[in-house]
Amino acid sequence: MSFDSIDRVAVLGAGNMGHGITEVTAMGGYEVTMRDIEQELVDDGYEQIAWSLDKLEEKDRLGESADAVLDRIETTTDLEAAVADADLVIEAAPENLELKHDIFSDLAEFTTEDTLLATNTSSLPITDIAEVLDSPERVLGLHFFNPPVKMDLVEVIYGQETTDEVADAGYEWVESIDKTPIYVRKDVRGFVVNTIVGPFGGEPAFMVSEGDATVREADATMAHERGYPMGPFELADLTGIDVGYHVRTEGGSPIPPITEAKVEAEELGQKTGKGFYDYEDGDGADYQPDDAGDFDWLRVEARMANRAAFLVGEGVATPEEVDTGVQLGLGFPEGICRRADKLGLDTVLEKLETLHEETGAERFEPHSYLEELVSEGNTGEDAGAGFYEYDGDDGALDSYHNINVELEEGVLEIELDRPSRMNAISNDLLAELDDLLSTVDTDDVRCVTVEGVGDRAFSAGADITGFGGADPTDVMDVTPAFETVNDFPRPVVAKIDGYCLGAGLELALACDLRLATERSSFGAPEIGLGLIPGGGGTQRLLRVLGETRAKELVFRGNHIDAERAEEWGLINRAVDRDEFSNVVADFVDDLRNGPPIGLKVAKKVMNEGEDASLEAALAMESQGFGLLFTTEDMREGTAAFAEDREPEFSGE
Repeated sequence: MSFDSIDRVAVLGAGNMGHGITEVTAMGGYEVTMRDIEQELVDDGYEQIAWSLDKLEEKDRLGESADAVLDRIETTTDLEAAVADADLVIEAAPENLELKHDIFSDLAEFTTEDTLLATNTSSLPITDIAEVLDSPERVLGLHFFNPPVKMDLVEVIYGQETTDEVADAGYEWVESIDKTPIYVRKDVRGFVVNTIVGPFGGEPAFMVSEGDATVREADATMAHERGYPMGPFELADLTGIDVGYHVRTEGGSPIPPITEAKVEAEELGQKTGKGFYDYEDGDGADYQPDDAGDFDWLRVEARMANRAAFLVGEGVATPEEVDTGVQLGLGFPEGICRRADKLGLDTVLEKLETLHEETGAERFEPHSYLEELVSEGNTGEDAGAGFYEYDGDDGALDSYHNINVELEEGVLEIELDRPSRMNAISNDLLAELDDLLSTVDTDDVRCVTVEGVGDRAFSAGADITGFGGADPTDVMDVTPAFETVNDFPRPVVAKIDGYCLGAGLELALACDLRLATERSSFGAPEIGLGLIPGGGGTQRLLRVLGETRAKELVFRGNHIDAERAEEWGLINRAVDRDEFSNVVADFVDDLRNGPPIGLKVAKKVMNEGEDASLEAALAMESQGFGLLFTTEDMREGTAAFAEDREPEFSGE
C-alpha cells in the first residue's frame, strides 16, 4: 500500500469537517465522493463547498476555476457506492465510538484489504476504532483541524496495529493536498496538539478556581505578554467550555471547579451567549494588557513543557513535530519545546518540583525525560542542548527555526517560516535573518531571494504580540536586520505573493527588487495602532515613492493592490500567479549569471549615492567604474561581447 496507489477518495460525513476535508481533497486534484446519511445533509455540505470555492476563486487562491474543483466531487447517501472504488476512505462522523464501530464494520464488508481507512477523530483512540476490523493494520488517524481549508496541519496517527507502510502512505497523501502532516507514533489520548493545549486551558482554570488569579489576568498575560493568539478563557469560550469538559471526563483527568460550574450552569461560551465572558449583555472577551497583573505564566508553560517531554520521551513525536503541531494547529507564537529551551529546562523542572511538593497534585509530577535532560546538563539553548541541539555554528544554513534557507547554484533562498502567523515578523525571525546575512560566505552567493511560506502572505506585518511589556527604549532602535538586507553585497529579490504589510513591507523595501503576484496587497497599517513604521519604512517609502504617495500610505494606513503598487513604482512587476515563477526565474537568472563584483559595486554606489549630493554621487560612480575596469569580469564581459557569446563571470 502506498501513496502512489491513491487516486480516488471517499469522505464519510458532510458536516463542517466532512465537507471541509472533501473540499481540500478536491482542491488537491483528487476525485472524491462525499457521503452522509441524509440527502439534506449532503446538499448542505455541497453548498458550503461551492460557496467556499467561489470565495477562494475571488481571492485568486485557486490554481483553477471553482467549477473545475467541483467537477471532481460526487455526493451520495449510499455508503457502499461511496467507497466501492475508493483507495482512501476518511471517516468524519460525530465523536461516538459506537457510531464509528458501525461505520468501520460496514467498511470491512464494502472495501478490500488494500483500501486505506482513516478516521478524523480528535479524541477517540485509533486502536479502539479499528478493533472491529480483521485488518486493523490498515487503519490510521488523519486528524484535520477546523476549518480544514484554512488550517494547514494534519496529525497522522498510528493505532496500535497500524503499519509504517500505511502511516507513510497517509503522510505522503496529506503532503500531496498541500497540507503539513506530523506523525503521532503512539495512540495517546489527545494526540500531540490536544496534549499540549490541555494545560494551556486547564491550569489557568485551576488557578482561578483556587483564587490565585482572575480570568482577565490569565487571558491578558498569556495573550499580551506571552504572545499566544488569545487567552485560555477566551479560547474556551470560542470552542465551547463543554468540549474541554467532556475531553477531560473521557480521559479521566481532573476537572477545574470553575469549568464544572460553567457546564452545570449551561454557560458554555459564545454559543450560549455567556461563558467566562458575557457575550449577550456584556462586551465579551474585553481584557486589556493592563489586566495582566502578576499572573504566574510559568506555572502554565512549565506544565505544557512537561507534556511535551512526555510526548518526546515516550516516542510519540519529535520536538520538531510537537512544535510544528502547536504552531500550525494552535497558532502558538513558537513551539513549546523551543520556548522551554529558551526558558531553561532547569527552570521548568524546578517550577514543577516546587508545585508538586506544595500541592501533591499528579499533574505537576515531572516527566522522567525532562529530569533526564536536566541531569545530563542539557538545560536548553544557553547550555547548547535541550529538546534541541544548539551547536553554535553561526551561519549554518540548517540552524535556523523561523526561516528556511537553501543555497543552490549561487542563489541563497530564504523563506519566512511562520505560516500560522501569516509570516509575521518577530524579533527571533529578524535575529536569524541578520545572523544569516552577516555570516554567510558571500563568495558562494550571487543573489538572494526572500519569500513567505504558505499561500497567504509574504508577511502580514510585525508580530505585535511581542510588544507586550516592552519598554519604549527597547524598540526605539531600528533593527539591524533591515539594514543588513539593504547593505548585503549581492542583489536581494523579494518574492511577494499575498499580503505584504507593515514590517513585511519594510522588509520588502529593504530588498533591491520586488516582484509580486497580481493578488498581492501592500500597506503600512501601523497608524491604526497609534504607531508609525519603525523599521525604516517611512524613509524608504519616501525614497521609493516620493513624498505624496508615501504620506498617503503612511497617513491613511490603507492597502493598495499590486496593479497600483506597480504603477507607483513600489514593485518592479505585478504578474499573474501562473506566470510568477517564470518571471522570478528570469530575474534570478540574470542576477545569478551577472558579474558579482559589478553588481556589488552598482548596489553600493546606488544605495550610498541616494543620500549624497549629486556631485558626491557622481564621484562615487566614477570611482566604482574605475575599480571595475581592472577586473577579470570586465575583461570577460568585453571578450564575450566581441565574440557574440554569453559571458561567464567568475567574480574576480
